[in-house]
Amino acid sequence: MSLAIVFFLVLLLPEFALAHHGGSEYDMSKTVEFRGKLTSVELINPHSWIYFDVTEKDGKVSHHRCEMRSVHVLRRSGWTKENFPVGQQITVEASPNRTDPDSCYLQTIVAADGTRMDRYGQYVKATQGGVQEVRGPITAPKANRPARRPTGEPNITGDWAPVQLVMVNAKGVGGGLVPLDKLTDYKPGDRPAVDFAAVNRQPQGPRRYGGTELTEAGEKAAAAFKREDNPRFHCETTSIVFDWTFDGPVNRITQNKDTIVLEYGQFGLKRTIYMNMKEHPRNLKPSRTGHSIGHWEGDTLVVDTVGFLPGFLNTPVRNSDQLHVLERFVLDPNKMALTRSYSAEDAMYLKGKYTGSDTILVADAPFNPGKCKELNFIDYSKEKKR
Repeated sequence: MSLAIVFFLVLLLPEFALAHHGGSEYDMSKTVEFRGKLTSVELINPHSWIYFDVTEKDGKVSHHRCEMRSVHVLRRSGWTKENFPVGQQITVEASPNRTDPDSCYLQTIVAADGTRMDRYGQYVKATQGGVQEVRGPITAPKANRPARRPTGEPNITGDWAPVQLVMVNAKGVGGGLVPLDKLTDYKPGDRPAVDFAAVNRQPQGPRRYGGTELTEAGEKAAAAFKREDNPRFHCETTSIVFDWTFDGPVNRITQNKDTIVLEYGQFGLKRTIYMNMKEHPRNLKPSRTGHSIGHWEGDTLVVDTVGFLPGFLNTPVRNSDQLHVLERFVLDPNKMALTRSYSAEDAMYLKGKYTGSDTILVADAPFNPGKCKELNFIDYSKEKKR
C-alpha cells in the first residue's frame, strides 16, 4: 500500500465510520442471526436497507431492518434489486444496534436458494444462476474515448469513479480498509500492514486537518459538531472537495464549448466551471457549489472557486463564506486516470491551507446518483406504523 493511500485512509477513517454507521451505533464485536421472510429492500443513499419479519415459536411476528452500503457502491459491486426477491426466506447475520433492538448492520445475507452475499462482497452473475463472488474489482469494458478533444485539450468527458475501499473481511466487521484493487494481496483473515491505531493516534499539539491547524473559531466549531450536523445525514453533499471521491461514487464530467460540468454521484450535486470568464462576478449569490472559473495551463485544468454558503469542508471542519478552493485536474492518458489536487483557504476556520489529492478512473458502472433518504435516525423498534 502506497504512503499516499495510507495518509488518505488515516484522514478518512473517522469520517468513514461516522458516515456509515455513526461510529458506535452498532456493536461490531457481536454477531446475531435471524431467520425470516424478506419483506422489502430500499437501495438508496446514504445507506441501503433490507427489511424482514421473524416469526417466533409462539407465532408472534417481529419486524427488523438491516443497514447496507450506499446504493452506488452496491451497484458497482454487482448488487441489484433482483438479488432480493420479496417474500423469500432468508438468513441474516448482523451486528446489533446498541439502542434499537430491531435495527442491525448487515454482515451476510443468505437467500432461499443458498446464495450468500457478504457486505463488502463483489459479485457477478453465475452461469448456473444466482451470483458468484469475485475477490477484487469487477472487470468492466474499457471506455473507447480519444485522449484529446478536437480542440486540443485533454478529453475528460465521461463517467469516472475512484477505486472502492473495502474491508479485508468481506462481512465488514474487521480486517481493515484496503483499496479494492489491492484486495488480492490479502487473505480473508489478514489485516492491512498499516497499524491504523498507531497512525491515527494524535501527536502532541493541535490536531491538523488537511495539513493545517484550525483557528480558535474552527476548533470551537469542530468541538461543537454533532452527528446530526453532518450534511450527508440530510441527503446533502458535504463539500465539493470531500464528496468527489468519498465512498466510491460514479461521477460524470461533460465538456462543452464554454463550460465543464461536474456531476457528483452520491447526491446529484452539479457544478459548472465557466471556461470563458477570467474573473468571478462581483455580486455572487452564495451556494453550496460556489462559483467556478477555469482555464487550461498546458494539459492541466485549473479551477478557482469562491462564493460558498457556510457549511462543512469536511466534518467536523466548518467553512465560512470566505472559503476559496483551487483545484488542478491532470489526465494520465495511458492509465486513463484523472488526478485532482486541491487547496482550500478560509481565514475564519483554517490557519493555513487545507490540501490533498485524489484520483478517479474510467467508471465500472454508469452514472446514477439514485435516491436518497436518511433513515438512521429512526428508532425502528418504536415505529408505530409497521
